[in-house]
Amino acid sequence: MLKIHNLFAGYGKVEVLHGISIEVPQGKVVTLIGSNGAGKTTTMRAVSGMIAPGAGEITLNGQRIDGLESYDIAKRGLAHSPEGRRVFATMTVTDNLTLGAFPRLTGSRPRGDVAADLERALELFPRLKERRTQLAGTLSGGEQQMLAMARAVMLNPDVVLLDEPSMGLAPILVAEVFRIIGRLKSEGVTMLLVEQFAAAALGVADYGYVLENGRISLHGPAEKLRNDPAVKAAYLGGGH
Repeated sequence: MLKIHNLFAGYGKVEVLHGISIEVPQGKVVTLIGSNGAGKTTTMRAVSGMIAPGAGEITLNGQRIDGLESYDIAKRGLAHSPEGRRVFATMTVTDNLTLGAFPRLTGSRPRGDVAADLERALELFPRLKERRTQLAGTLSGGEQQMLAMARAVMLNPDVVLLDEPSMGLAPILVAEVFRIIGRLKSEGVTMLLVEQFAAAALGVADYGYVLENGRISLHGPAEKLRNDPAVKAAYLGGGH
């Protein structure tokens, strides 16, 4: 489904990723964990076209997408819920969600029943249903995070990138976010998840990769990583 091979990327002359390889099979949830500054968000940005890779290959459904513009990558079926939410603050919840389906409405992706998918997204995120006519900028941080996730799902994508979906949220909202991720998983949605709460991420994922200083140091089935002494010591202590 999504394959990243020998990816190098960074910002200007600063190289952040040093030849990483990750595979996200269809219908699976794969998580990328690591400390702050390890290169997790850089990976997501390179995959979705927000930054151009320096070298390596990224393929989606067997077709190369590295070097394409973000809108072209979205047309091919990859949706990105970015770190920091980035909702359209002056537009309503409903309009934000409809924009998520823009490639479907313009014919660059299979259209399907956009109206039905909008209602499905609102059912999946009940808080958004209650606020469907509210301006996105007036939502709480947790509600904006849910809106960013729901907007990504509205693309009806082949793969969803979730970058730090629980960042800055109260524990009760973190639990809600992971409930929704679990629901999406049960529906067969393919996801690459970057998450600060490594235990929660490994709890919902099928497979995991550990990123250290721009390199993959360890990978394997999520349950195996959860029980790995080195992973426990580095990422699963202190309530994480």
